Amino acid sequence: MVPREKAPLDRPVTIHWDDHQIPFIEASTDHDAATALGIVHAQLRLGQLEVLRRLSHGRLAEMIGAAGVDIDRQLRTLDSGRVVPGMLAMMPSATRDWLEAFARGINHQLMRAPSLPPEFSLFALQREPWTAADVLTVGRLMSADVNWLVWLRLLQFRRDPDWPALWRKLAEADSLSFDSAELLGAPIRSGSNSLVIGAGRTQSGAPVIANDPHLPLVLPNPWLIAALKSPSYNVVGLMLPGLPFVALGRNPWIAWGGTSLHAASSDVVAVSNGIEETEQQIKVRWGRPRTVKVRNSPSGPVMTETLALRWMGHRPSDEVTAMLAVNRARNWDEYRAALDGFSVPGQNMLYADTEGHIGKLMAVHLPRRARFPSDDLVLTLDRQQGWDNPITGGDLPHEFDPAHDFIASANERPPDCGIFIGHQFSRPDRRRRLDHLLSSTDAATIARAIGIQGDVHWQQGLAQCQQLLRWLPPVPARQQQLVDALASWDGNYTSNSRGALAFELLNHAIAHRLVSKRRLTAYSLAWGTPRRLVWSEIVTAPSERRQRALQCAVRQAARSFGPRATWGSRHRLRLGHPLSMLPVIGRRWRFTDLAIGGGNDTLMKTAHGLTDRIHGCGYGSTARHISDLSDPDLNLFALAGGQDGWPGSTTFIDQVRPFVRNEYIAVPLRAETARATFAHRMDLTP
Repeated sequence: MVPREKAPLDRPVTIHWDDHQIPFIEASTDHDAATALGIVHAQLRLGQLEVLRRLSHGRLAEMIGAAGVDIDRQLRTLDSGRVVPGMLAMMPSATRDWLEAFARGINHQLMRAPSLPPEFSLFALQREPWTAADVLTVGRLMSADVNWLVWLRLLQFRRDPDWPALWRKLAEADSLSFDSAELLGAPIRSGSNSLVIGAGRTQSGAPVIANDPHLPLVLPNPWLIAALKSPSYNVVGLMLPGLPFVALGRNPWIAWGGTSLHAASSDVVAVSNGIEETEQQIKVRWGRPRTVKVRNSPSGPVMTETLALRWMGHRPSDEVTAMLAVNRARNWDEYRAALDGFSVPGQNMLYADTEGHIGKLMAVHLPRRARFPSDDLVLTLDRQQGWDNPITGGDLPHEFDPAHDFIASANERPPDCGIFIGHQFSRPDRRRRLDHLLSSTDAATIARAIGIQGDVHWQQGLAQCQQLLRWLPPVPARQQQLVDALASWDGNYTSNSRGALAFELLNHAIAHRLVSKRRLTAYSLAWGTPRRLVWSEIVTAPSERRQRALQCAVRQAARSFGPRATWGSRHRLRLGHPLSMLPVIGRRWRFTDLAIGGGNDTLMKTAHGLTDRIHGCGYGSTARHISDLSDPDLNLFALAGGQDGWPGSTTFIDQVRPFVRNEYIAVPLRAETARATFAHRMDLTP
């Protein structure tokens, strides 16, 4: 499938492949390493790359017809590529050379491959050469602010009389508390887990790092696994398709990972003057071109009639140089210096090295302000509000070699540092669970890290369940089966748990009795998820109303429970290509329907809505990485899917069942190990 001759190389390159189609690239020059990476990304994920590229340029309607026109208008208004010329201008020549070589590698596969992935025929895609600017535009699209979807949906509530109070409640959802600690509940809407364990707490005497990024559960997987050896680079880790660096992984000296910071890198600004309007033509598959109006302002793109989006990502910054420097870094000082240039998306970045050090920092550029200057989501243009003097990660606190010898991150609110970091964060429950598991381990192993990544316990949910049972009066015999399952539940969301299912059914039923549909919709937009905010209403409701609602909820949940129903019988891992959402033909693009454990609030995250029906988890743990720095080859990976983006390939979904069973694949850092253990070899020649 790969044209092996006349590649745009200076010297021959060897790519070793294991049976899961994980590559180890050996290159004599850095230029050839970047080119080979482009070839690998295109071989494995060309269809995914081409769809991403067209989305980043607002060309969806060319693929799906008139249904994509409005999305294209919004994407062109956002204009991910507007800052790319400035990014290229500020880059060192070495970074531009790397980007251009990577694009040439993609083009070698794209233009010369004997066959193309099915997306080309389905979406009528043509072979169009990639440029370095395309790579950066895709990267900017991937850097979109996690707050945008929340904010755009929240705007509908600004006309409600209680909007100011609702906004404050949503913004503080992660910090709500009650008099009794046992009543705390902390659902989690999104995020990732990352941890480092210091040398003093590991069996090997070297740090262990474990990364568990959370993204949409789709096929092809949002990540791919790769390893590389060239004069300047020797790395192994997880890469985002289309981006030419290892995002989470290790080199011979250090390892790195991270979680979303939920940073306030954007503001919604009310504008009335200075709005410019241009017309753009959108090509439409099966139809005539459409002309759309795109509006801009001095503050940024105008997303609604009077509201503009001011985004740090519309300012030039150089994340590629930053991450390539991380991939080469040998110590903490080099790591910190590299990430000072990282702007968007804001990240908590964790660190470990072979000398035994561990650390954590914030990689982000933010407006310089001590607090958010409004009780509303929307700001006015009466002042710059910190945008005229932004700060970098180097201005923010960091952590290095803490006394307790471990560091964990799970999207929790950072400590107050005098700088406004963000609006909404995940409740600290996952972080507390990580701290509990790590503090109870003095000789951590790879097996311990695997167990932590697969953990499905939610202590606060168990406390909520026990409180509901205390409030509940005696029930009829036909409801006793549900109550017994609640009473015997251990707080674990294993796929065979009846207690977890009983608790979720009860949560769904009581939520719809105590909270209006409109308020539930608003609550669902907070990073704290509806359950935390619903729980606050349960706790504060008048006792008589709460008891009536609880009795009705138990009756309803008992009808849905069933004698053999388990959490996994309702909670499913349904992986499909984005085409699976289409009517009729979508069935052909759905590939798995498996029972799975975990939930919204567990370390093994498999997010879901409030429901009493069979449902798929659309968001959660998509990939895992663990490295023990005592051994360059002790690196484990897992994908909820597979390496190959071609449906029907033997490596398209080969890792799904092992992923569900918490099984991993070892990928070496040393080239000699890859030569000895990877069964397949590909030689590329200039």
